[in-house]
Amino acid sequence: MISKRFPRMTAEEVAALVPNGAMVGFSGFTPAGAAKAVPQALAARARALRAEGPPYSLRVLTGASTGPDLDDVLAEADAISWRAPYQASRPLRKRINEQQCEFLDMHLSHLPQMLEFGFLGELDLAVVEAVDVTADGRVYLSTSLGLSPSMLRHAKRVVVELNAHHSHRLWEMHDIKILPRPPHRDPIPVSHALSRIGTPFASVDPERIIGVVETDAPDGCHAFDAPDAVSARIAEHVVAFLHDEMKVGRIPPDFLPLQAGVGNVANAVMAGLGAHPDVPPFVMYSEVFQDALVDLLYENKLLGASATSLTLSEPALQRVYADMDFFGQRLVLRPQELSNNPGIIRRLGVIAINTVLEADVYGLANSTHVCGTQLMNGIGGSGDFVRNAYLSILVAPSTAKEGRVSTIVPMVSHVDHTEHSVQVIVTEQGLADLRGLGPVERARTIIDHCAHPSYRDYLHRYVREAPMGHFRHDLRRCFELHRNLVETGRMLPEE
Repeated sequence: MISKRFPRMTAEEVAALVPNGAMVGFSGFTPAGAAKAVPQALAARARALRAEGPPYSLRVLTGASTGPDLDDVLAEADAISWRAPYQASRPLRKRINEQQCEFLDMHLSHLPQMLEFGFLGELDLAVVEAVDVTADGRVYLSTSLGLSPSMLRHAKRVVVELNAHHSHRLWEMHDIKILPRPPHRDPIPVSHALSRIGTPFASVDPERIIGVVETDAPDGCHAFDAPDAVSARIAEHVVAFLHDEMKVGRIPPDFLPLQAGVGNVANAVMAGLGAHPDVPPFVMYSEVFQDALVDLLYENKLLGASATSLTLSEPALQRVYADMDFFGQRLVLRPQELSNNPGIIRRLGVIAINTVLEADVYGLANSTHVCGTQLMNGIGGSGDFVRNAYLSILVAPSTAKEGRVSTIVPMVSHVDHTEHSVQVIVTEQGLADLRGLGPVERARTIIDHCAHPSYRDYLHRYVREAPMGHFRHDLRRCFELHRNLVETGRMLPEE
């Protein structure tokens, strides 16, 4: 029963209370569970004030990316001066790359502790989406947990967006626990992907809840396209590799928990594993629960999943809501401090599969910046999993822009994942298992198995002609492909 203790407010009334320069935290991890009404009202206020002359912009904090109702509308109103820790918004990306908005790109597992210790400044207001709130401050969140429990703990003021669109039974999936400050932390007692250690609600001092805004709006998560030929081929390589690892005993007979990033390749890999007759039913310990996994649960190929977000298209989400007796006991949603926790990832032996923009011949990888300067989305949770996984697999097509760009280059233009963390690289051309290989062997393996044939001669020649060293690099030529791309629109000159 929704408490009558807290005043009902319009989104516009909330927006009128938020001063210029305030730090506002919004719920949301992908569009799932993102605040929707208040951000739109804040954007409208920013446009109105700008028309009159006074500047109006906010410091915006969320769990990860959000949706058009939050990042897009605020960016288009030029209402974001600072943003962390991740984004996937085209208008916001444009402003970040034009230095109109300061962006702090962070590992998602680090964010709750950064907020806890005040490294980011004071959180003036938290706006979180929920399906219920009680008089004593229990907040039953909606389709994502993300950073919301930590924001409720630290925000000076809180507004709850009560969204009637979502199932009131979502609490059956939620497992919320705030970790104590170091050095008084016991081991986190998650010994299985589906272990539950907390409560189904987040807590807040009810005196800090200034009001409730009632909404009825879908998350707006979109279904991914069916896997194309490149994604399907990458998935085939990954599935065959994992099956071989199981046959030789490096993956146990009952398999290991899987993590997969957002996107078509991840969906294709999950579908491929589910279809393989010799891959046993498995569990996931990941950040997001995506459309492809719904059918795998029904088919009993996926036994259950831990995540922090139900990143489901509306039809898939309604399938879940219509069968909560089934899904409620098979899905666990946790705060991102737990879903992305390095200690849990290491303990469970997670197999991590994440996409990158480019990798170099020695295995360093770039997830975030085109040509080292232009931000795409951010590192997100990939670093949490890449460095701590039992098996770390990075995937990408071998080329982009109709072959004008190679994703395998002599030296990456920006480093997110070093060669110390990267174990396996996969493109549609093949798979490079880098475990146990020194730099020159890594280079040969990556070029021969992952680079597109039209770039292999160039890459082999680069390594062969580079000055001798533990890493063979020619600092005069290591970014030649990138310079060509900037100057001519293609990495290799036309023949």
